[in-house]
Parts: sequence; C-alpha cells; structure tokens
Amino acid sequence: MNNNQIKRYCLALDLIDDPALIAQYEYWHQAENGWPEVKASIQSSGVLQMEIYRTGNRLFMIIEASNDFDFNRKAQEDANNAIVQQWENMMSKFQKPLSWAGNGEKWVLMNKIFQLQSPDF
Repeated sequence: MNNNQIKRYCLALDLIDDPALIAQYEYWHQAENGWPEVKASIQSSGVLQMEIYRTGNRLFMIIEASNDFDFNRKAQEDANNAIVQQWENMMSKFQKPLSWAGNGEKWVLMNKIFQLQSPDF
C-alpha cells in the first residue's frame, strides 16, 4: 500500500495512577492476552497498524489506517459489538479520561504541531 493511502492518527489517554492497575492494563495489552475478537474488530475497521506507548500513567496511541477509516463508523460498530463492549468496560476500570476530554470520550485525538522529515524519506 502506498503511503499516500495511509492516514496516521495519534491519541492520548491517562491511566489511573496506581502501579498495580497499570501492570494489569499492560498485561491485557500483551499480544498473547488481548482478545482476538477485539483485534479482529480493529483490523476490520481499516486500522492497518496500532501501537500504544506509556510514560508514567499517560498513554499515546499511534494508528495507521486506510483512507476509508472513520472514527464515527468505528464507534458505531463498537457500540453494536458485545465483545468489544465487554473489553471496553473492563478497560474502563484502568482508564482516566484527560481533563479536557469530551463527555464520554476516552482516547483524545492529538493535533500534529511539528514534523521533521529527511529529504531522503
């Protein structure tokens, strides 16, 4: 797939600042512990790659998705998927929305403010 056909999104979310809860959250995000139905749901929405990074209790998610990926459509699909809802409910006990997040919003989309690119890239 050509890079012009891929969109990149960066999102942020906090975890409850409790080392035991953070360890549990990381446990559920290890490849062997994630739910296959949730992974399939993510991939079927047009997400090609997803990474989550943590520093302290702050999470950053990087998504690379096809041009037809749509957050609103993904939210509707998730709302109608009982397994995804079970996963989201379980994850909610670890997550703490950012203070500026909208009502009911977990992951907050970040705005790109800088880019440095090698001339050879």
